[in-house]
Amino acid sequence: MCSSDLIEVVGQDGERRAATVVGRSSVYDIAVLKIADADGLEPASLGSSRRLRVGETVVAFGSPLGLSSTVTAGIVSALQRPVSTGETADESSYINAVQTDAAINPGNSGGPLVNLLGQVVGVNSAIATTGGGSGEAGNIGVGFAIPIEQVEITTDQILRTGRAQYPIIGAKVKTGGRPDGRGAVIDTVVSGGPAQAAGLAEGDRVTEVDGVRVADGIGLIVAIRTHRPGETVSFAVTRDGVDRTVQITLDAQTG
Repeated sequence: MCSSDLIEVVGQDGERRAATVVGRSSVYDIAVLKIADADGLEPASLGSSRRLRVGETVVAFGSPLGLSSTVTAGIVSALQRPVSTGETADESSYINAVQTDAAINPGNSGGPLVNLLGQVVGVNSAIATTGGGSGEAGNIGVGFAIPIEQVEITTDQILRTGRAQYPIIGAKVKTGGRPDGRGAVIDTVVSGGPAQAAGLAEGDRVTEVDGVRVADGIGLIVAIRTHRPGETVSFAVTRDGVDRTVQITLDAQTG
């Protein structure tokens, strides 16, 4: 969705440049801005989150708590960590995150997470709080970044079409309560959708997506969203104690 909202981008030297929103995705927590006068600006070098290793040093850039031009260092604590952000289901985005203990606070979320080569490997997005959610509380050493590969896919869609799409299977899964870690339970199957076409039914338990283990509903959503609409993905499913594998061609939804 495009917007003509005027935004100011402030550089390290304090120079202000006007920018407008090209498009945004609430699902992936990403927006693309166009700067009116970008002459002389050098783009950041992009790296790969897939090449990161747990224990590797990373640095977060931004303005935490209003302190401009601040960097914080830490390590990669976990990779491909399924997390959700937002206060309600309608506001939630689901991230296959890079977890780090580099201090992230309101103000440097949205900034880059870089490796020691200075390459951007993610976009800082959320922190965990002592209440178990992600919100405005201070850093407690558990932060999450959107992998740069997902950022590249989403920004490419926005730049080409003005909007982002995400893959869906045409089913809802249970995400609340206390998951038992044994898979994602299908709650509802949409009539005429890919899940129904593949034979999925309410109560089925999805345990793997393309060979990657799925522990719960959030894990399934995140696993699906690492793919693109139109791809055919293999699902390992358990029904009444019987295991089987189904192929699902992912549909698309804008968001």
